[in-house]
Amino acid sequence: MKAIELNSSNFDQTLADATVPVLVDFHAQWCGPCKMLGPVIDQIAADKDGQAIVAKVDIDEARDIAERFQITSVPSLIVFQSGEPVAATRGVQSKAAIEALIDQASDSLASA
Repeated sequence: MKAIELNSSNFDQTLADATVPVLVDFHAQWCGPCKMLGPVIDQIAADKDGQAIVAKVDIDEARDIAERFQITSVPSLIVFQSGEPVAATRGVQSKAAIEALIDQASDSLASA
């Protein structure tokens, strides 16, 4: 299972339809740290299959989404729950740190 690609035409609908947390990796093709993080994101997508949706947004192809969420540096990761951002981080993160962000969103949903 790999991360799904989101763009201006499917971003809002994917978030609206999600019943689990959605991790979005805002990245760019020219970004070295993004390339380092890519395989980690795909591994998390495989590990969290059914527990979370893992997606990528290329900020150069979806500038409107990047502007909406004020993405000023890449990689930037945002976890969405019920269509709203609930956690975020910037820069290259460890797999454990990213999974902890997703788990926090899952825990907040379970307690709500």
